[in-house]
Amino acid sequence: MRHDTGPSRSLGTLLVEARQRAGISQARLADRLCASAGVPTVTRHEISRWERGERVPSGFWLVWLALCLDVPVGPLERAAAAARRARPAPASPQWHLVEPGVYARTSRATAA
Repeated sequence: MRHDTGPSRSLGTLLVEARQRAGISQARLADRLCASAGVPTVTRHEISRWERGERVPSGFWLVWLALCLDVPVGPLERAAAAARRARPAPASPQWHLVEPGVYARTSRATAA
């Protein structure tokens, strides 16, 4: 069974491949995660977001994903760290506080 993570393999790709190897749906994986972790907060929609790279699971969920998918946690952790580093920086606020209760729009020239 392959568990390598080449430079172009994203966390989402690893999750999709491991889930498909296990022969389970996103909904079934979510059910397994909730039952294993004892936390009923992961849904099929969250699994989909992780697989599409819209969100990155926390370290807590990475451990449970590895267990439920029967894969080593190391490659998942490395891919998650790479995904977090690749995220764009948060946008600068468009408004700033001038005085209590008074806000002014930040110009693009000063925002950069």
